[in-house]
Amino acid sequence: MEEFITVAYFYYPHEIVILKHLLEESQLQYYFENEMMTIIAPMYSQALGGIRLKIHPNDVEEAKAILDQLNDETNLKIV
Repeated sequence: MEEFITVAYFYYPHEIVILKHLLEESQLQYYFENEMMTIIAPMYSQALGGIRLKIHPNDVEEAKAILDQLNDETNLKIV
């Protein structure tokens, strides 16, 4: 099995809600590392390195395009 690649970091769970929907809609293989830990203990987010978006190597380019589109073309900015 190929290893998933980290393509983005987030510090708060609310930052990934819309992104999660877009990734599921595109049927990309992904997961958010440390997501549950930051929900349970939000103050540990920075100590854990944040919530990491991990993408399957075959889907990296499409995931980056989704991130760019979300940041560039809407008022919804990922902080």
